Amino acid sequence: MRYIRPMTETKESNILLEAVALRKEYPRVVALDHLDLAVRAGEVVGLLGPNGAGKTTALRMFASILTPTSGRAAVCGFDTSTEALKAKQQLGFLSGDTALYKRLSPREALRYFGRLHDMEDVLIESRSAALIERLGMGDFADRHCEMLSTGQQQKANIARTLVHDPPVLILDEPTVSLDIVTGSFILETIRRARAEGKAVLFSTHIMSEAEYLCDRIVVIHKGRVCAAGTRDELRARTGAVSLAEAFLQLVGETVDIDTPSDNPEISCVGE
Repeated sequence: MRYIRPMTETKESNILLEAVALRKEYPRVVALDHLDLAVRAGEVVGLLGPNGAGKTTALRMFASILTPTSGRAAVCGFDTSTEALKAKQQLGFLSGDTALYKRLSPREALRYFGRLHDMEDVLIESRSAALIERLGMGDFADRHCEMLSTGQQQKANIARTLVHDPPVLILDEPTVSLDIVTGSFILETIRRARAEGKAVLFSTHIMSEAEYLCDRIVVIHKGRVCAAGTRDELRARTGAVSLAEAFLQLVGETVDIDTPSDNPEISCVGE
């Protein structure tokens, strides 16, 4: 499937993912309040915040899983509420708890999701073969997913996310519970996606991942953006030595995060 940009009015033609005054409220709580965010082609933007900050709510509105109470989200210019199908066709979405069909093999899952995206069978087979080789899935591509390890399942999930070659990726804690080898592999896949010109919105609790991957970082707390900028800008703003220290100062309280010392397996990536 080829990406075709719709004819829309945008301030910058390379913005592929955008939120304007995005808000989600429930009867007794505002989960997200006035989120403004833009991710450009060839850029990884990190979305950081403590548990309950509104990160997953934002990502699910971008993926058309949730409908905004007000404001607007768009993928490649397609409104995620009024043009949800077109928006989804431009998007690859992955979360740490995304499940695979147990009785399908990774190869069969790629074929299934490729057909959901109206890909021709010949293209599905060629894309699947390329992803299986690229992600090192040859040894388990034809096993039932229920027989795979956590790392193997996440590789299959990454392949499923990429099979239709979307210009935008939304990744919600994709390395959660992974070992050092698989976690590093996932991060390198994200770097490669950036090099290919994809726009990536990346949520994580692991500060070393954000420092290693993200071109810009948006910190949200209690549903609102409290800071945005490069990691150096956030450190300079707070006077902190590390991104983890800057994060704690910005949210103004003690929260559970994974710093390099807390997560030695992932923290060595890029050092």
